[in-house]
Amino acid sequence: MASTAGFRPRSRPISILILGDLMLDVVLAPDRTLATGTDVSGRVRLRQGGSAANTARWAARLGARTILVSAVGRDLIGRALVEAVAGDGVTVRAARVAGLPSGRIGVVVAPGGERSFVADRGAADALAPDHLRAAWFRRIDAFHLPAYSLLSPSLAAAARAGLGHARAAGATISLDLASSLPLLSQGRRAARGLVAEVRPDILFATAAEAEALLGRYALDDLLDFAPIAVVKRGARGALVLAAEGTERIKFEVATSHVRTAESTGAGDAFDAGFLVAWLGARARGRSLPEALHRATLAGHRAAARHLVGPRPEIVLG
Repeated sequence: MASTAGFRPRSRPISILILGDLMLDVVLAPDRTLATGTDVSGRVRLRQGGSAANTARWAARLGARTILVSAVGRDLIGRALVEAVAGDGVTVRAARVAGLPSGRIGVVVAPGGERSFVADRGAADALAPDHLRAAWFRRIDAFHLPAYSLLSPSLAAAARAGLGHARAAGATISLDLASSLPLLSQGRRAARGLVAEVRPDILFATAAEAEALLGRYALDDLLDFAPIAVVKRGARGALVLAAEGTERIKFEVATSHVRTAESTGAGDAFDAGFLVAWLGARARGRSLPEALHRATLAGHRAAARHLVGPRPEIVLG
């Protein structure tokens, strides 16, 4: 049965704690295909990034009391990133790590909109269990992890410590598979083991990420890992799977197409919209199918707002 953790009468805002990466996105958008050995015109933008931080910003924008636990370097970039996320109302618990630069990701956006990433995670992977405080987890309704938080030793240890605190608080646990290549870096069996260890109540994935985890198995087998699974399909909407007792629920929710040249972070915004609406709907006693439908629509709305809204640059200095 899907977890009912966090479904309490609402006398306070929904509270979500997110543990993971806060990084600088260096977005390169050439006007045409890159040419070896020379340059092309285009746009270069510096933006706040990191899957965990993106989800935290949108959860706060949607009215949730949001805590982001992450690590940055003791540098100008780290300070600017924390200020950017805090500016959206997120409570940022950032460990400032000496000797490592704040994480940064090169995002190359092809003229057709396809994206490629080069990750230099730096301090983002240095979050450790002793950076966490049990008090941060009290009275939280949900604990969210991107799978990036499971892939490096120190950060994974912090994620496991966070899971312990979150379960003690009775929080709903959600996990986003985040990216297929890092997820499969140690092979499919290891990736399945990581997901199984988390035991999420809600599992988010794109179709490519779900296929990477499952191999040739059907998408319905995501329910072996979580009682609720949401497969994000971009402009094609989302597939929702759920198990409650012997009942199996499966339906698709369409979305309006949004024209955009660059979609980085839209999936993270979807997660935030889904979680805030899901927790609110279940707290109000909505049935499982109705709560799932409402949450998926809210996820689509948050992703669409992300795609069409302004994306201010990080100011260094």
